[in-house]
Amino acid sequence: MSQYHFTNTDFKVFDIDGLGPRMEALIDNTRPKLENLGTHFSEFLTELTGDEQFAHVARHARRTTNPPDDSWVSFSTNPRGYKMMPHFQIGLFNDHAFCMYGAIYESTDKKAAADRWLENFDLFHSFPQDYHVSLNHMKPEKTPLNEMSDKNLEDGLVRLKNVKKGEFLIGKVYLPDDPALQSDEAFIKDLETVMTHLVKLY
Repeated sequence: MSQYHFTNTDFKVFDIDGLGPRMEALIDNTRPKLENLGTHFSEFLTELTGDEQFAHVARHARRTTNPPDDSWVSFSTNPRGYKMMPHFQIGLFNDHAFCMYGAIYESTDKKAAADRWLENFDLFHSFPQDYHVSLNHMKPEKTPLNEMSDKNLEDGLVRLKNVKKGEFLIGKVYLPDDPALQSDEAFIKDLETVMTHLVKLY
């Protein structure tokens, strides 16, 4: 039985109609994996970054009508939350999983992060070019790096800096048939590799 890697059962959770039934399936099937990933990677990222990292598993507690379209575990140096700072995130929608690092619109540090990433722009050339960029963490759409020009990337970072709703995250996307999702060992190893790449932006 999987303790870490996502299976078709996890992806299909987001096809279940209704808030109650979907949340029940999410809590039973997928949240334990997010909790396990949180435990493992809070320790891994603490060692990788040199700063104590805390895991934050999505609870979807404020939802009263619409069921969630995705779920995740995020990591930050603040034990009370993660949205206010750039952070690592592992999660999934109904058609893909992801491991990303970046800043979302609630981040109070996103202007400084955007400036830092623009100043170190060549880092984006060093990442595997099948990594993806998300400009809105609430939507599943992500664009592969190899389909983005330098201007596309710069525009995204400038938007992160100057637009209140601007977001920028980068990382790896896993389709349901990805070899990394065939076992816990493979998934953990692959996620560790991705985070070791993305920590250059930390």
